[in-house]
Parts: sequence; C-alpha cells; structure tokens
Amino acid sequence: MWIQPEEVLLAGALWVSERANPFFILQRRKGHGRGGGLSGLLVGTLDVVLDSSARVAPYRILLQTADSQIYWNVACGSSRKEITEHWDWLESNLLQTISIFDNDEDVTTFVKGKISGIIAEENRLKQGEEQEEDCGKFQEAELKMRRLFAMPEEEKLVNYYSCSYWKGRVPRQGWLYLSVNHLCFYSFLLGKEVTLVVQWTEVTQLEKNANLVFPESVRVSTRHTEHFFSMFLNINDTFKLMEQLANIAMRQLLDNEAFAADLTLPKPCKTLKNVSILKRDLDARAKNERYRTMFRLTQDERLDGHTDCTLWTPFAKMHVVGQLFISNNYICFNSREEGLCQLIIPLREVSIAEKADSSSVLPCPVSISTKNKMNFLFANLKDRDFLVQRISDFLQRTPDSSRGDTSPLCLVGPSASSMSSGSEAVHETPHYHPGLSTASQGLLQLYHQDAREDLGPKAMREKMKEEAWNIHFSEFGRGVCMYRTSRTRELVLNGIPESLRGELWLLFSGAQNEMATHSGYYGDLVEQAMGLCSLATEEIERDLHRSMPEHRAFQNETGIAALRRVLTAYAHRNPGIGYCQAMNIVTSVLLLYCPEEEAFWLLVALCERMLPDYYNTRVVGALVDQGVFEELTRAFLPLLYEHMQELGVISTISLSWFLTLFLSVMPFDSAVLLVDCFFYEGIKVTFQVALAVLYDNMDALLSCSDEGEAMTILGRYLDNVVNKQTVAPPIPHLHALLTSGDDPPPEVDIFDLIKSSYEKFGSLHSDVIEQMRFKQRLKVIQSLEDTAKRSVVRAMMTESAFSIEELEELYCLFKSKHMTSCYWGSSSSAAERHDPSLPYLEQYRIDPAQFTQLFTALGPWVCGGHTSTLSTRLFRLLDQNKDGLVNFKEFITGLSGMYHGDMTEKLKLLYKLHLPPALCPEVAESALEATHFFTEEEPQESSLLCDVEMLGQPEVTPGEGKDGGRDSEEKKEEKVKDYRYYLRMWATEKEPKAETIKDLPRMNQEQFIDLCKTLYNMFSEEPLEQELYHSIATVASLLLRIGEVGKRFNNNNGGGRKADNPAAQGLPTEPQREEAHGEGGLRESQVCLALADAQLEPATLDEESKDDVSLSSYSVVSSGSLPCDDITDNTLLIGGGRRRRGSVLDVDWSITFEQVLASLLTEPPLVDYFEKKRDFKNKMAACKAQRAVERQTSSTSDHELTQHSI
Repeated sequence: MWIQPEEVLLAGALWVSERANPFFILQRRKGHGRGGGLSGLLVGTLDVVLDSSARVAPYRILLQTADSQIYWNVACGSSRKEITEHWDWLESNLLQTISIFDNDEDVTTFVKGKISGIIAEENRLKQGEEQEEDCGKFQEAELKMRRLFAMPEEEKLVNYYSCSYWKGRVPRQGWLYLSVNHLCFYSFLLGKEVTLVVQWTEVTQLEKNANLVFPESVRVSTRHTEHFFSMFLNINDTFKLMEQLANIAMRQLLDNEAFAADLTLPKPCKTLKNVSILKRDLDARAKNERYRTMFRLTQDERLDGHTDCTLWTPFAKMHVVGQLFISNNYICFNSREEGLCQLIIPLREVSIAEKADSSSVLPCPVSISTKNKMNFLFANLKDRDFLVQRISDFLQRTPDSSRGDTSPLCLVGPSASSMSSGSEAVHETPHYHPGLSTASQGLLQLYHQDAREDLGPKAMREKMKEEAWNIHFSEFGRGVCMYRTSRTRELVLNGIPESLRGELWLLFSGAQNEMATHSGYYGDLVEQAMGLCSLATEEIERDLHRSMPEHRAFQNETGIAALRRVLTAYAHRNPGIGYCQAMNIVTSVLLLYCPEEEAFWLLVALCERMLPDYYNTRVVGALVDQGVFEELTRAFLPLLYEHMQELGVISTISLSWFLTLFLSVMPFDSAVLLVDCFFYEGIKVTFQVALAVLYDNMDALLSCSDEGEAMTILGRYLDNVVNKQTVAPPIPHLHALLTSGDDPPPEVDIFDLIKSSYEKFGSLHSDVIEQMRFKQRLKVIQSLEDTAKRSVVRAMMTESAFSIEELEELYCLFKSKHMTSCYWGSSSSAAERHDPSLPYLEQYRIDPAQFTQLFTALGPWVCGGHTSTLSTRLFRLLDQNKDGLVNFKEFITGLSGMYHGDMTEKLKLLYKLHLPPALCPEVAESALEATHFFTEEEPQESSLLCDVEMLGQPEVTPGEGKDGGRDSEEKKEEKVKDYRYYLRMWATEKEPKAETIKDLPRMNQEQFIDLCKTLYNMFSEEPLEQELYHSIATVASLLLRIGEVGKRFNNNNGGGRKADNPAAQGLPTEPQREEAHGEGGLRESQVCLALADAQLEPATLDEESKDDVSLSSYSVVSSGSLPCDDITDNTLLIGGGRRRRGSVLDVDWSITFEQVLASLLTEPPLVDYFEKKRDFKNKMAACKAQRAVERQTSSTSDHELTQHSI
C-alpha cells in the first residue's frame, strides 16, 4: 500500500535489494523468502518473537536520488504481488516524467506530492463508505494472518496474543491468532517454522489448567489431537475470548447461522489501542447476555452502561450498595451482596427522572418516579449529569405506554377481523376472543368458582399465605417495579398461593414485560396459525389428550382447545422449535393458573430464555444440563457417581426431570412448588432438587445391581413426594398408582425436600452452572454431529461401494465445504443450504463452485482445462430438484459411479454428461435441440390424452358386445373394477423405473464431437497415452460411419421412419442432401479438428506417419473439418478457408449408446482404461495434503517466490 513518504537513513540494514532503477529501489526484508543466511534467520526470528513483522511489511519501495544520502519510503507490501503492482505503476507513470527533471530536489518534491495525492484520494473514497476501521497495527496483524494462513478477506481477526505452543516437549514461542472461525498459531525460530490451523467447529474440549508439565496453560482438544498453549500475558482474557468463539461455532453447528457483526455498536470516543471492532462486539455481547440473564430480559435488550451506586430501601431504612444498569428499555439495580435487593424499572413506567438535592449524607442523588406513585432514590453516582441525560434520551425514544394500560385482548377483535375481507369478516368468529372463558382466567379458577368455601385448616393456611404476600406488596411494592429481596425468596420457598401463582410467575420470569410491549400479538398469532397444517400441528393434535389426562380441566374441550391454541401459536411464532414433546405438559400447568395469553408468554420465556435449546428437535439444552448434572454429581456425591456410571442410570433418569421440571415424575401438587422456585431462582433449583433426591436415596442406590432396580427406587421415591398443605383435592398420579405395590415407601414432604436441597447444595451459583454448560455444550453438540455422521455412513453403505472409513472422510470433507460456505459467503444463504427437518443425508448441501473443487480434487477423470466443464455438467446431472445445490447423497452417488461402477456404468455416466440436462442451457436450447424437444412432446401429449379418454369411458369387453342385456349391477361392478384397474396402471406408471441403456436418448453429431474432446483430454496424462489416442480415433471413425449409414437408411425409408428417428428432424433441402453425401468422407477430419480443440495431435493417420506426427509440434487439420477457436499458431491448415460450425453439422446424423458401447469394446486399451480400479485412498490423501498446504503456506499469489517448510 502507498504510505506517506518518510525518511530512511540506512537503506541496506536488514534489507535486501531485489530491483533498482535510477530513482527507485524495491527491497525485501531479510528473513523473508529464500536465502539470507544466518542474519536472515536471526532477523526472521526476531520479527516473529517481537511482532515487528506485523508493523514492518516484508517488502518496500524507496525513492533515491544520486546526490542525496537520504532515502524516502513511499510504498510497502505484504506480498510480492502487491509490491510488484506498485513498482509497475511507478515505472509506467512516473519514471519517464521525473527523468527530465534537472534538480534532485524537484524530483523528490514531485514524487512526494504525487504519492500524497494518491493517499488522499484513497482516504476520500474510504470516508464515503463510512465504515469504522481498526487501528493501524491491528490491520497489519490481520494482513499478516491472511498471508501466513492463506485466509480470504471474509475471515476476520478478533485478537492475537503472544504465547508458546507445546510441540512435543519443546515450547515454540510465537503468535496465536483468534479469528471468527479459526484458531491459528505461527512460529519461526532459527529456520524452524510451525504453523497450526484449527477450525472452531472441530473443537471438542476447551479448558484452562495448571500443572507441572504445562504451567497455567490452555488445552484445545479436537477429535484426533490436543494442543497446549502457555505463557500468556493475560490468560483469563484469552481463554474468555476462546470460549466465546467456540460458543459461536457450536451455535453455527446447531442452527447453521453464520456470525454477524453488530452494526449498531456505538463507536468509541477514541481509537482503542490493539482492540479490534470484533473484540469490542464480542465483549458487548458477553455483557448483554449477562445483563439479560440477571434480570430476565428479552433477547433484543442491550446494555448501554453500568455504574456503582447506592439505593435507598424504605422497607429497611438503609442504603444498599450495588450497581445501576441502564439499557434501551430498563433501569435495573442489583445489590453487591447476592440476593439482598434487586430492582427492575421499565422505562415505560417512568414518569420523572431528575437530579435531587445533594448533601453530605446523600451525595449526587437521582430520583426516579413511576406512574404508579413509587419513588426510587439512587445516590453516590460518579457522573450524575451524564446518567440523567442518558435516561432522558431513552425516555424520549420510549413509546407512549398509556395505551398499554388497556387489556391487550381488546385489540384482538379488530385486528383479527381486518385480516378477513368482504362479507366473511362479519360472520366469521375469531378463534381467540375476549368472550372465551380461558381468556380472562386460568382453568383452576374456572373449575373452582362454583365450589363451596373451604374453612378447614389447609384453607386457612392458604389464606395466611395470601395475607403474607399482601403485606409484602404493601412494603415492597407490587408489579414489575417491586423490590425483590431475601424476604421475597422466603415467601416463594414457602409456596405461592394459588390465587397469586399466575401473576408472580409472570413477574419473576420477565414474561410480563414482554406481554406489555406486545399488545394484541397473541390474538393475531392465533388467527394466523389456526387452520394451518404442518408437522408441528400434527404432533400437537396427537399429544393434546396425553397432557395431564388425570386432571378434570383437560377432560373436556375447553381445556383441550386452550392448550391447542397456545401450542399452535408458539409453533407458528418459532418454527425453529415448532413443537417438542414435554411442551404440552408444561403448557398444561401454565394454563391451570394463567389465562391463555399469559400462558403463551410464559411458554416463550421458558423456551427462549430460561431453558435455552431445551425444546428443539434434538433437545440439546436438556442434554447439556444432563451432562452438567453428571458433573455436579461427581463433585458433590463422588461415591454414588462412580456406581451410577457403572449402571448408566444418571443419563436415563435425568432427561425427563429437566424437560418437564419434575411435572411428569412427581405428583402435580408437589411439582408445582418446584415450578414456583424455578421461576424465581432459575435452573439452579432443578439441579439442587435432583442432587437432593440422589442424596436421600444414596444407600439404596449403592446397593443396586442393575439399572432397572435403581430406576424403580428413584421412581417410587418421587411418586411419594407429597404436598400436605395443598387445598385442592389430590390429583391421582398415574405412575404412582402403577408402581406403588403392596408396600409403598414412606411419604416425603416437598417442603422438606426443598429445604434439604438448599441446605446441602445451596452453594451452587448460576455463574458456575453457565461455565459448566459451556463445557458440556461442546461435548454434546460434537457428539450429536458424530451420531449424524454414523447415521449417514450407515445409510450410504447400501447405496455406494465406498468403505466406512472412506465415507466418513468424504462426509467430513463435504461438511467442511458446506460450513465454509456459511461463514465465507456464497450465492445462497445458510438457511437455504441447511434444513434440520430433512434426513441427515440431505441436510448439508454445496453449490457448483464447491462441487468443482471437490470434483477436481477427488474425481478420477482428470481432463485438464476441461475438468471444470465436466464438473459443471455432472453437477447439473446430480441436482435433481434444480435448486442449484447438491446434497451428500447425490454427491456420493456420482462419485461412486466413477470409482466403483463397471465399464457400462462409467460409460453411461460419461454419455449422459454430453446430453441434456447436463449440457448448459445455451447448448441444450440450440436450434437442433429445440426442434428435437417440440417434436418429442407431441406423441407424449397425444398418448396422455388417449389415456384420459380411456379412463373416462368404460371398457367394453367382448362379452358385453354379444350380450347387451346384462344386469345393471354387474355393469356397475365392472366399471368399478375397470376404474381400479386403471388406477393401478397409473400408479405403476408413476413408479420410478430402473434406467436401462435402451432408455438413453440418441446423441447428435455436435454432442459426439464434444464427447471425443472429453475422452482425448482424459487420456492426456495416462501412461499408455498414444495407444489410447489411436484407439479412440479408431472408435470415433467407426461411430461416424455408423451414424452416416443410419442416416442414409432413414432417408431411404421415407418420412414415416424419419419421424421415428429423433435425430432426423428438420429435413434438409436437396442441395444440402447432396452435400451431405459428399461429407461422408470428411468424418475423420472432424475428429482431427476435435483433437485440435483439445490441443492434441490426431491419431487417425496411418500407422507409418503416426509416430512422425506425434513427435512434431504441428497438428494437421483438414479444411473441411469443424472450425475451432482454440487452434493455435502451430496448427497447419490443409486446403481452403474455414467454414462456420453450423454449416458442417449434420442434423440427420445420430448414434445410440449401444453403438458407442459396442464400438469401445472392440479396443482393448479403452476396455482396460474403463475397467481399471482407481485408487481413491491416494486421491483422498492428496486432497488432505492439499488442504494442509493451503492453510500452512504463506504465499498468497503467483508472484510470491517464498518457500516455507511445512
């Protein structure tokens, strides 16, 4: 790149001059490229270790004058190609101009001004793009990464660190480059080069450890190897970034979504040193995720900033120290002491935010008032003015929430009716409207409203709970702005009263905020979703009557219909999840305590925030938490863990516990108390209770001898966990009735179980769980990928002749190409390329460019420059649905035919590649092919019409012709019989039939010549090259004569036969027919010209002259043969001038595949060539080596002369 001219005093120090003229010198830095000796090794080593290579480009151009000892650096480059372009520009644009200057100072001034002008113009163009850029040093490091590892511009560097890579027992000091999709390491020490590239999608384990061998190191594990990195300046920062990038890769494997930079990220006030834009983006994402998790906010909430402060708590009459968080829709506070106080204030509820009077007791206070007359006082704010200004800015952007006070259901009617048109809108009743009983109350309230008031001790205890919550509301507030303190937690652990359960679930989960900001959303969603048919709706209908069938609320249509609407609406909202088993059980419980809309938003909070990835097609989230539970069991209950691992019980029992929050394995009245705790505390409650269950049954489990016995013990224990304080009559638990036996175990009070879980395992923190989740997520997703690979290999074993190992390698290579297209851009989006609903064989797909790369690397038919054309045709042939993508099954089908098919199959495939649809559209729709197409369609259409007419008329049997007085019932039966007969015939015709060689269409003259070219190109690198050339020339001559004889035969048999010949359409005129007879002797010359097209010597000459011609540099081509644009200067034309291709092609000439096959079988060299088994293992090994070279070479252009050791 051009740089502002700067002085250089010593031009020869550490640099080698490679080009020079009177005014400019092109230099290469020592240690780069060949040679250099010991000084070059030292310079290269110092550049790598000290990172000077990132700041000093390996090439530069100096301006020199004869009378001056000062040089001026005007350009630098990271590759020889780049610097050569600058050098050529200087020689062609400046050298002649400055050579006429008399004064050296004028030369220097002119060149400096010219270079400055070029730089100014480049900066002006960049400013027009208005894109934020990284600092100069980071840009240089990114260029170096791309040069060292041959990465495209789409690969973005996030950060780089100095560290040591342990290769064997020797640490190699170098630089670790962390990009969005790769982990790369480079070291160059005294001529020894180490290059490492690992895709994040291949990482199976990432952990930070410290031991005697690797002190404070990071271990990166893949399926086949482990890598250790140590001696970081800040290992915690590096490891945290590694975790983020690995998480993004796992999300890419799970959802097939590429990383997208946050374009709305605010620009920093000043350029941050050595911090890239992507690093800032990832740091902001991590903070946003932590902020949203802490306060249960929606996924679109972004943290604007946070600061230390104190909050005045009127209920405790004290200031609580903590942090204040500001985002685009909320003001939140969290105390420094965990669980002491938490506060969430939606900006839609704020009426006034102002500065209060400052004093020594209350320095720098800010007062925030809400619409429900609550006042919050924050103090000890460092930058109070800026904070108030930011809150004011966000308040101005917040829409008026006065409409939000009305019921969202009031908007459902108009919005639903507006979707209809005409008179139907007047009479059509919406599926969801305020008149529904479940629109305003939960199912329990609906069924208990007519019951008599209970005055028993349990009912009185329930009223005492309600009164305790009312007192809490009066002291701490009610609604979204309520103070959440340790007192709130105590009330939750004691059980939420039924009358308040729905309200508090909505509050603690954060669903209330989402519902308030999406007024009428649920009603509109129901109207859009109901009536649609999909796989999700079919599964929902199947599971509706399995959802709590023992509860009376779901034994009638009211509860079933409400459950159907909620599940269908969510499946329509989130097609990525759709519907998963266990969602019906959880939703049923939500509907018991909440109206429909509230239950819907609670389900949204569960599936998308509180239980991420639990309810997708592969229940990844539940499997991850299952792994976390196993790890927690090993930490807290090591003896039991070892025994349970031998039995394999933990993975079996825990999945249903987590998926249904114990609702399917515990009596309903007991499990609902765990749901209370879950909505307040999160997933940690589930882990605590699961550990407490194992702890209570430890002795019995340790004495178990098999898995079934252990599951029976745990099942009977959970069946007898009771809630002795419940007011409602006990709901029978079906599993408990079936497994109770004659001697049921003693009852366990659910409150005692919860209390025990907090006492023994209450030290468990959410941050620890998230860290363990990350570790298990890598393991689970990679395990699922391995399972998918095994499924694909098993399915393809019966459809291809490749071995298991070869299919696994091909699958990994194919998937790698697919993943590359996702993050390095492609003609189609990632969503089009990956559909999780498809079978594993069809999920991953590649485009024509990637298919060409694989075909060139793995295909057995090497055709030189013709290879890309052949691969494009094969791609069209394999792309059966014409979507421009080929899946793994189609790819293996084509590759297996080339490697493991017999001679007939290989020739059939090659034959098809020169016929439509493999031919490109331009060739396929030429005049000849168009005529062929339309004449082919006519008989098909007439036959189809005949079939329809026959289907519409009853068939008359001979018996009916003789006896017209048959009984009408017999005629009716015969008609039915005939109707079924024709249906069977139609079904038989629609079944795919095995293609035979007789089904292949005929090949015309142009397609045949193209086939000859392909064959000649295929033989160009064979050991028996000349024998194969002679054989194919002989076969071609024979086939040309066969086609000529066939044409004459058809011509002599008149128009009737001519119509049957698909290649003999478009009758020639008499002069053309006479010319055609004269062309019979020129068929061999056409083959000669096909050779000229392939730039090969012809083998159709006689045996005596063949050897002489093969040694000559000239190709002999007849003037009567086909003209070709590829004829070189060495081609000697015999005869007159050239003629157009169209004037020579004979539209009447054609051959069949049987004729091609029979002709090829007469030549042993061709038979040996096509029957020869190709070595696929060598091809695969070469492909792997090529991929390694592409990643490990530092050359980025053909101009580069540097050669590195690998």
